[in-house]
Amino acid sequence: MTLEEKVLAIERVYDDLNKKMAAFQGWAAIHCLPGCGKCCFKPDIEATTLEFLPYALHLYQLNQAEIWLQKLQESSSSICLLLDPQSTGAGFCSSYVHRPLICRLFGFSARKNKYGKTELVTCQVIKSDQPERVEAVGMGIDSGESIPVMNRFYMQLHAIDFELTREFFPINEAMKRAIEVILHYYAYRS
Repeated sequence: MTLEEKVLAIERVYDDLNKKMAAFQGWAAIHCLPGCGKCCFKPDIEATTLEFLPYALHLYQLNQAEIWLQKLQESSSSICLLLDPQSTGAGFCSSYVHRPLICRLFGFSARKNKYGKTELVTCQVIKSDQPERVEAVGMGIDSGESIPVMNRFYMQLHAIDFELTREFFPINEAMKRAIEVILHYYAYRS
């Protein structure tokens, strides 16, 4: 599979997730609080290199990959460098369409607990602000309502490229590695 084919495959996984997320939000009626973004400021967010390939390719196509690589190499921040608290788009992400899987899933997906029960994964802010809705979501999940399950989407990415999903890195490191993959790939094809 070429790198471009991998990016298209990742984008298909993200598109499928977007549809499933919209269906879930349709029945669940939970939402992030306007202007919150608290999860974006967590310093311990991790991602795989593969999750950032679409963004890295986008940067390469805009002739910005080397600029971003240098920015990531020089930064000592553990907060995602895509975070832009001044952003007027969706969330605080300066490249929302290219955000990694964890940013797409957190708050509006589920995991299987150690007993095999599907349970909502959401933040404390949503749990505190919308406790009735969170409880209703739990009951909806128990009665068979549809909700995206995290590991299913990670497994889909894993099937695209085992090596690039084998390890999780701090978010800026994952982004840096994806840009390096793109630059290396095209260095030998120019």
